[in-house]
Amino acid sequence: MMVLTESKRTMETLPNDLVAAIQAGRIPGAVVSRFLDLEKSGIFRWLLQFGGFKERLLADDLFFAKVGIECGVGIFSKTAAEYERRRENFFKELEIVFADVVMAIIADFMLVYLPAPTVSLRPPLTSSTGPIAKFFYNCPDNAFQRIGAIVRNGAKLFAAGTTSSLVGTVLTNALINARKAVDKSSAGEVENVPILSTSVAYGVYMAVSSNLRYQVLAGVIEQRILEPLLHQHKLMLSAICFAVRTGNTYLGSLLWVDHARLIGIQKAKEEQKELA
Repeated sequence: MMVLTESKRTMETLPNDLVAAIQAGRIPGAVVSRFLDLEKSGIFRWLLQFGGFKERLLADDLFFAKVGIECGVGIFSKTAAEYERRRENFFKELEIVFADVVMAIIADFMLVYLPAPTVSLRPPLTSSTGPIAKFFYNCPDNAFQRIGAIVRNGAKLFAAGTTSSLVGTVLTNALINARKAVDKSSAGEVENVPILSTSVAYGVYMAVSSNLRYQVLAGVIEQRILEPLLHQHKLMLSAICFAVRTGNTYLGSLLWVDHARLIGIQKAKEEQKELA
């Protein structure tokens, strides 16, 4: 209430979910102050209309900087990781590389969005709500706020990974077929990417490897180590987050290529020749 008074605002000028959270004592004055600051920007004022973005922006004012970092460096780090694992086969397997990069970039946003710390603005559940729904309702989005978030985010990331892989592999197969139509000599060399198995495999990879890595990154390294130490030095904090997220993205790309080859949905050209 002191923050509102100093800003010459009243409760009536705030969104209903924020008012309810204030009245229930679920959020401190610092969150209200951050909301008023974000509202001054036209872009943020528009994004604050959406519950998921609002909960994350109020919990972390660098949320969109992290999204930009993740998606921005993703293209370069993932391409570099693909080259590191494929080396001389990189250009021979360019269609598969394209599929990996496309589906990884689509998934990057979700990997930042889902594990990000949140401010709870969700309305209370009704008395008829089941015990499982109540359990997950009480789970925040980052595991280091509550461990049940690993399961909930894992399910969401499985769906996001499977969907993004479907998009990537369909585009890749379209490119492969176009290449075969133009270059008849490549018809025997280039094989279509298996859509269903690749999509499910990427969903599992996202739910397990990506989920755990990004939970640790957002919940421990950034929220509990970097931000408390550097909260007054936003530029330095952003630079270190950039470096850490770049390394994590690169590592994830290496792990995905190894995972895909281990379970047999991708094979190096030498392996394909031996099988032939």
